[in-house]
Amino acid sequence: MTIIKSEWISFLRQYGPIPRNDNMYDEAIHRIIKRKKMEPIIIESVYLSELIENFKSNTPKSVILTGTAGDGKTYNCREVWLELGGSIQVWQNEEKVKEHVLSNSRKLYVVKDLSELKDEERGILKLFVNSVLNPDDCNVFLIAANDGQLIEAWKNIDSDFQIERVKQCVEDLLVSEEQEMRGFNLKLYNLSQISAARLFPQIVDVVLQHPGWNDCHDCSLKGNDQTDKKCPIWENRKRLEGDTDDKLIRSRVTDLLELCELNGVHLPIRQLLLLISNMLLGHPEAKDRLMSCSDALKIVDDNKTSFASIYRNILGENLTERRRDSTDVFATLGRFGIGYETSNTIDNILIFGEDDPGLYSYYQEFVLEDTYYGADLTFRAHQKDYLEGVTDSGELFLTSLRSQRQRMFFVIPRDKEEELKLWHLTTFQYAGEFLTDVYRAAAKNGKVPTQITSRISQGLNRIFTGLLAKNNDELILATSGSHSQAKVSRIFEESISVPKKRGESMQIKMNDTGKLVIEVRLSSSIATVELPLKLVRYEFLLRVAEGALPGSFSRECYEDILGFKSKLLKQLESRRELDEEEMDDTSDLSFRIIRLNQEGLIDDKIVEVNYNE
Repeated sequence: MTIIKSEWISFLRQYGPIPRNDNMYDEAIHRIIKRKKMEPIIIESVYLSELIENFKSNTPKSVILTGTAGDGKTYNCREVWLELGGSIQVWQNEEKVKEHVLSNSRKLYVVKDLSELKDEERGILKLFVNSVLNPDDCNVFLIAANDGQLIEAWKNIDSDFQIERVKQCVEDLLVSEEQEMRGFNLKLYNLSQISAARLFPQIVDVVLQHPGWNDCHDCSLKGNDQTDKKCPIWENRKRLEGDTDDKLIRSRVTDLLELCELNGVHLPIRQLLLLISNMLLGHPEAKDRLMSCSDALKIVDDNKTSFASIYRNILGENLTERRRDSTDVFATLGRFGIGYETSNTIDNILIFGEDDPGLYSYYQEFVLEDTYYGADLTFRAHQKDYLEGVTDSGELFLTSLRSQRQRMFFVIPRDKEEELKLWHLTTFQYAGEFLTDVYRAAAKNGKVPTQITSRISQGLNRIFTGLLAKNNDELILATSGSHSQAKVSRIFEESISVPKKRGESMQIKMNDTGKLVIEVRLSSSIATVELPLKLVRYEFLLRVAEGALPGSFSRECYEDILGFKSKLLKQLESRRELDEEEMDDTSDLSFRIIRLNQEGLIDDKIVEVNYNE
């Protein structure tokens, strides 16, 4: 048997979840590329050509690159440096500020990591200030720093009016998420605004099409037709390629990444590379829990290929729990609870499908036809012991069952998602609906189905009032009489029409900044009130509308909704002031008490209070 020890596989391991110094990540990878003469993994930078064009122009602007660790700040700085004629030797020396004279006669200063500058070295920022305030200055800068460093860097510099102007400009650009501000010769690129969901398929293609895979063509394990003797690395590559299932794995991972972004979580390029490396190479018994070629051979010989499953590796199951929780991408994906959450349908297919005529077709399609990671020897053995009541087999089977649920999430085809309740395999049962029928629908044509808006309004009403109300065509604003934060509010204040009516409305839409929000309008003359609609809030509101309170995340969401209600009540007061309604008889007071009628709809009763002075 011919086993090829591929330099490419060894190199790909370096991108995986191996402990390393984050500040030296780019340099370490670059040294390995040079030493092994390996073709690098090149991810097309969104802004690189624009950066190079800026510094080559006759009127260049200074540039700040910001973003989280792993977003590509160092990579962009190095590529700009080399493209502009800077030498690799100078780039690799220990100088913290690189200098190079550009073709337009300006001097370029590159600070590849602002945090590396000591207090006494930060005086160079005064030159930076001059370049920002004076378009004709002979100096121009390229500075890489995260948000906190940009604010912190000015503290040990003697401040003056000009420094304060530039400092304020930088802060305003960070807050407004804009690149430029009139009157300042500066561009700020926030690399954290680049969508991980958009980048992921591109990075997968770059990794899978790398010429390093040619090393594998002569390996005996690659071409072996015996199911239990195929290389798990090559098997994972084939599945990620997705030629037989319309690229389903990468499509579903992309969905998860997009949902993470909609929940306010950003994953940088470095984490995406780590994820892909782990998907292909992960195994709990390999060195560093990432397979090499020699590891793959031993794993095949020991019949332990099931633990190399790409579906487990997507969620970091090959890693220790501590390592998984401390790695951003796996901690983030882990919040979906895939494998730990399930439905009766999925578990019945996996456990009883072989003997149940009503489920056998699913069992055949999703288990028996996948003899490598589905009906593998390990799962079938544990399943048999479990069904026959073998002592002490329960824990082993539950572990196998969790792996199979994870596999099912990534193999159930699009046309059976609803039929098999795919998203019930996650913590967020309404995530698929939120992504497709809400976010993408709003982004495409600004319209969200009416039935979804109705369910959202019903959820809001149940929180606003504390009653299991079924009202869904109006928002009921109520208080407890003392404050608006009470759990049960029975004093009716006002109802707001959900469909557009008399200047009132509630709709789910993309606002002017491109954020998905619930927008409530009380009047054409009053400013609207918005509530950002993230996945977790959507899940919360729909579960409340269905009559259940999800305890795992209800506290934060509950307080957010009550805060939204307070804003609506404040705008209601503004509307009343504009209406300037006069009381007919100031000696009579009345208020309305709400209650539920037999249909579960909110009804109200007027209570009058008479008093004499």
